[in-house]
Amino acid sequence: MTAPVFNSWQAVRDEVLRRLQARIWRPGEMIPNEADLADELGCARVTVNRALRALSDAGLLERRRKAGTRVALHPVRRATLEIPMIRRQIEQAGHAYGYHLISAGRAVPDAALQTYMRARSDGFLQVRAVHLQDGVPFVAEDRWINLETVPAASSQDFSQVSANEWLLQHAPFSRGDIAFAAENASAETADLLQTQVGAAVFVTERTTWFEARSVTFVRLSFAPGYRMQTEI
Repeated sequence: MTAPVFNSWQAVRDEVLRRLQARIWRPGEMIPNEADLADELGCARVTVNRALRALSDAGLLERRRKAGTRVALHPVRRATLEIPMIRRQIEQAGHAYGYHLISAGRAVPDAALQTYMRARSDGFLQVRAVHLQDGVPFVAEDRWINLETVPAASSQDFSQVSANEWLLQHAPFSRGDIAFAAENASAETADLLQTQVGAAVFVTERTTWFEARSVTFVRLSFAPGYRMQTEI
């Protein structure tokens, strides 16, 4: 019988996951250190490290510097969220995409957002737009871009390519945070989404960061009936 080949971190991850599921390593127990696992599986230690980090990020392992790695006593499955390119999201669902820029220019956010994004009051670009699905409003976008982090945004014409699409292609980020809410549409939001004032809308607020610097904050208000789906 041919021995398995562990020449990628994904293969190592799958083997560790198999052992967790088979209770070879039980909740709360320490697992072998990276060097021993690398010797056993015949791969580089860095490969094992990458596999264990992935399982730690998934909530299945607990890793502590100089203390080793143990099986999570109470594993927490984490949802995987992708930042979608709205145009692609609509087109992949088989619909026609449309886009309307409302305004784009330098502006000053409120004090709370300014402090949160850690940027000067004169260092912001605000872009407001509506994305359409089959000619009907799909989501209203209200976005603030930190020009200290993304100075090239100041010279962009967002009338043809949305800020959502342009940033995904030109502004890398290392982490982000996101909040979800159900709200009643204000008069302004109702006008943009062509719905009734007070209608239930799904709202997300997302901030992305490159190391310690904010990249962008965006508030997305989806038309009634929107449904978000993710994986765990």
